[in-house]
Order: sequence, then C-alpha cells, then structure tokens
Amino acid sequence: MLYPVVDSLLYIFNTVIGLYELVVILAVIASWLVPMGVLSPRNDMVRSLLNLLDALTEPVLRPIRRLLPSVAGIDFSPIVLLVGLEVIKRLVNGYAVYLYR
Repeated sequence: MLYPVVDSLLYIFNTVIGLYELVVILAVIASWLVPMGVLSPRNDMVRSLLNLLDALTEPVLRPIRRLLPSVAGIDFSPIVLLVGLEVIKRLVNGYAVYLYR
C-alpha cells in the first residue's frame, strides 16, 4: 500500500544525495583547476560558479575540516563527506528494503 510513496521518497532522497555528491566533486575539480590557471576567478561567470559551489559545500565541509585537518596540504574532507553520504544513502535504502519486504 505504501510502496509507491516509499519508492517515490527513496527516489527523491537518492537523487538529492546524488546531486549533492556531484556538486562536491565539481567543487573539488574547480579547486584544482583554479591554481593551474585553467579557470580564472577574474571571469565573472567562473567567479559566480565558484561562489555557488563554495556556498553549497563549505557549510558541510567546514566541520569535517575542523575534525580532520589537511595533511601535507591535501584536504581529505571531501572524501570523508562523499563516503559519509554514500553510507547514509545505503543505510536509508537498506532500512527501507528491510521495512517493506
């Protein structure tokens, strides 16, 4: 009876998590391309994109960075965030399957 509702909610949940994972990956790639000179923050469109990515990822990455500082200049917080999101996604999906089988 609730299967269509649960399926729809899981689909929305998985889509939102997947899109956020994509945003985190784009932010990481952008952070590599700016120092290489491939992306110029002087360009208005690039600056807007960088600000958007920063606004979407920094509130979540900042607490992780406090707990896990960078090692030799390498920031592992995006990896921790991506693994955490994947674990949450699998736990929620597994719990839903367990409840409605």
